[in-house]
Amino acid sequence: MQSYLGLEEPMVFFDILLHVGTVAAVVVVYRDDLWRMAVQSFDALKKGFRNLDQLPEARTVVMIVVANIPTAVMGLALEDYFERLFASPFSVGCFLIVTGIILFATRNSGKGEKRDSAMTVRDAVIIGIAQGFAITPGISRSGMTIAVALLLGIERASAARFSFLLSIPAILGAVVLKSRHIDQLDGDLAVYMSGAVVSFVVGIFALKWLIEWVRRGKLSWFSWYVWLVGAVAIVSYF
Repeated sequence: MQSYLGLEEPMVFFDILLHVGTVAAVVVVYRDDLWRMAVQSFDALKKGFRNLDQLPEARTVVMIVVANIPTAVMGLALEDYFERLFASPFSVGCFLIVTGIILFATRNSGKGEKRDSAMTVRDAVIIGIAQGFAITPGISRSGMTIAVALLLGIERASAARFSFLLSIPAILGAVVLKSRHIDQLDGDLAVYMSGAVVSFVVGIFALKWLIEWVRRGKLSWFSWYVWLVGAVAIVSYF
């Protein structure tokens, strides 16, 4: 959208504020879950992280940490390469097509009963790697992680929940990473803040809507949307 609006200069600070708005939306939607996770993690810490099977939310926190390790490694090692190589409307369109294919592959998935609290280290690592590939412009972070979780046999609502809870440290890490490139404020702060507020408000509604679609087993329907957007981006390039 920045390209189509003629905003060719890097807008690092604006991007960071949009990320912050997105994280805030996730925190609001999952605030009860985050509170339980904090309480159980404190209990687990007192017990030396033993018997985590009796503290499912604390176990989920551990899996989130495990999943974000490969994401962090990939982000630190490959971020500049992927963003420089693929950050054009044409390449974004191509990778939106890829995202659509991945989403379409989930049309018969998600019928398992494994909750995120029963996730294995292997599951967490695979989902973390999938999240790492989302540094590629046009690859959806939530789409990749939810799709891979469903394909691993994780129950639909749990797949969505884990994906968005997983995004909190991942996005905050991206914010820290991008902050290195801020030399000075490159625009009107009030305008930038309005973007963050819109990102927050729209994010809340989008999250609730998407979660419901995932629960109903209709994640694959989004493939048609990203295929359309990807096709428009590709055609408009020529």
